[in-house]
Amino acid sequence: MDKDNLSKIVAQNLLQINAIKINAQNPFTWASGIISPIYCDNRLTLSEISVRKIIKEGLAELTKSYKFDVIAGVATAGIPHGALVADYLGVPFIYIRDKAKSHGKKNQIEGRLLEGQKVLLVEDLISTGGSSLKAVEAVREFGNEVVGVIAIFSYGFQAANINFEKSDCSFSTLSDYHILLQEALALNIIDADSIATLEKWSIDPANWFTSINN
Repeated sequence: MDKDNLSKIVAQNLLQINAIKINAQNPFTWASGIISPIYCDNRLTLSEISVRKIIKEGLAELTKSYKFDVIAGVATAGIPHGALVADYLGVPFIYIRDKAKSHGKKNQIEGRLLEGQKVLLVEDLISTGGSSLKAVEAVREFGNEVVGVIAIFSYGFQAANINFEKSDCSFSTLSDYHILLQEALALNIIDADSIATLEKWSIDPANWFTSINN
């Protein structure tokens, strides 16, 4: 399956199982304080066998663009998807905590990572790239190379592109916000009149709610 079709199918499935909800009239408030017309919970895909299979095989397809020895899941939501892909491909798996434990071995990287092994990170979602790039730095500080990050979905923020470029790290996703809007329109979840308003959000998420209410 080519990338464009896969992106559409993933977006359709995320919408159909309500892993992603869109509501510009009654938007959601993120923990960061950003008011958003979209809410994404990719954990729900783990409970849907057919969707889980599509995502697992789609992420496995994305791995073909990278040369790596180990797959690493980014805590917490990237861990199950990373483990599924690693098992599907038959490669070693580790996971990266958001910070080192305060007890025991005080590990931030869990699992066996050997010197010289190249690591491909798996995330569920990319917004600004902050959590992904923290994991990238943890692997680099351990002395290993990160070849890239793959994820299920991206909000399409320019900040993510800038942050990944600054960190000299590439990323790719199965689907993104702009594809999602087109599929939501096709499924009659949103109407054509709301597209422009929804597109403004990914351009300036911090000020979107204020701009549409002035």
